[in-house]
Amino acid sequence: MSIVTRFAPSPTGYLHVGGARTALYSWLYSKKMGGKFILRIEDTDLERSTQASVDAILQGMDWLGLDWDDGPYYQTKRFDLYKEVIQQLLDAGKAYKCFCTIEELDQMREAQMAAGEKPRYNGMWRDRTDHPTDKPYVIRFKNPQDGTVVIDDLIKGRIEIANKELDDLIIARTDGSPTYNLTVVVDDWKMGITHVIRGDDHVNNTPRQMNILAALGAQIPHYAHVPMILGDDGKRLSKRHGAVGVMQYRDNGFLPEALLNYLVRLGWSHGDQEIFSKTELVELFDLKNCNRAPSAFNTEKLIWLNQHYIKTLPVERVAAELEWHLQDQQLDTSKGPAITEVIKVQADRVKTLKELVQVSRYFYEDFTAFDEASAKKHLRPVAAEALQRVQQKLSTLADWTAEAIHQAIQATAEELELGMGKVGMPIRVAVSGAGNSPSLELTLALVGRERALSRLDMALAFIAERAEQA
Repeated sequence: MSIVTRFAPSPTGYLHVGGARTALYSWLYSKKMGGKFILRIEDTDLERSTQASVDAILQGMDWLGLDWDDGPYYQTKRFDLYKEVIQQLLDAGKAYKCFCTIEELDQMREAQMAAGEKPRYNGMWRDRTDHPTDKPYVIRFKNPQDGTVVIDDLIKGRIEIANKELDDLIIARTDGSPTYNLTVVVDDWKMGITHVIRGDDHVNNTPRQMNILAALGAQIPHYAHVPMILGDDGKRLSKRHGAVGVMQYRDNGFLPEALLNYLVRLGWSHGDQEIFSKTELVELFDLKNCNRAPSAFNTEKLIWLNQHYIKTLPVERVAAELEWHLQDQQLDTSKGPAITEVIKVQADRVKTLKELVQVSRYFYEDFTAFDEASAKKHLRPVAAEALQRVQQKLSTLADWTAEAIHQAIQATAEELELGMGKVGMPIRVAVSGAGNSPSLELTLALVGRERALSRLDMALAFIAERAEQA
């Protein structure tokens, strides 16, 4: 059997990390089994669906690298097909018109609750033929009234639901538009979906959908319901826990490799392994190893993974993702060191790409003031002689290399009989504007001769002014 999976988001907002994980599991399973992965946009909620949300979903999928083999399909373009299937069910006596008013339905539910019963549609139009000609109606599926529906869930295990617990759900509204449970069934059937991998908030829909599929004589797919993602407080993940949209993680400086690696481990494991390449995930992924219990989102763990990937991915790959952040923070790197060289010296020092841009600005832009605390501590009159000597030595270097710069600084420290810290920290503040930077010789080498000497001048002027004010 050729495996076909699908990801079917509703375009009513951004791509949520829970949806992204579902998409990832569906994508991995299809790749693992040599099958096909379909993207389907379930946009039948015309009031809430927007093109902006469609674009956000496609952008999120693209950023994560979850390419689809077929689609994207849009349900709003398939209404004729849904109407055909609804008519097919009516003609076969497996669906019927229901003329209940909202008031009648409310009275029905109130009476049931008063009697201590579960509120539900009681099937009052199920077998009636006295149809009025001037009243609006919905179309309901004639659900079996006996027997059970058995879901051999690939994650949760065997689930049985008695048909008497299921009422006759609406499959077409009064305006003739199809409902969610009908469109999903038709699409899964017509697209040949063999495995439905989705959130476990759909478990209650599954027996209803299986009954409709059976009524149509369609092949029933295998189902795998993935437990939800919780926040660190044990409640369902939401905006109050921080970023939940995939592209917000991009904006916050996370690499797609880190987010994918983190999401796959939120509910799946392979021994004690924590770090997975995409190739490894395709090779190792198995629905049998998915957890049945919900997983808690841990931002600190994601940050740890992001740091790992910033340090270990090819520098060209990090540079490609950094480009968006350079534009977003308006840092022009055309005049200065190659951004790949800056990434090499900064990778061990940052947690996110956003931070990488922030702490690398001095390589490309001059500053007009030093960090106040760093200057107060290190740009003191006692540091003036060391800065002057270093500046003189640096200005006469034949080669502006890290090795030559290191020798000039070390020679200055030896001449003045000072520790490298006494000489190095004032230089660091002078050249970077603050007290933190990569190794001093690498920082100076990348900043460049002209810019470094100019900043040393600026630091000496600052010290002189400070001495006058003392």
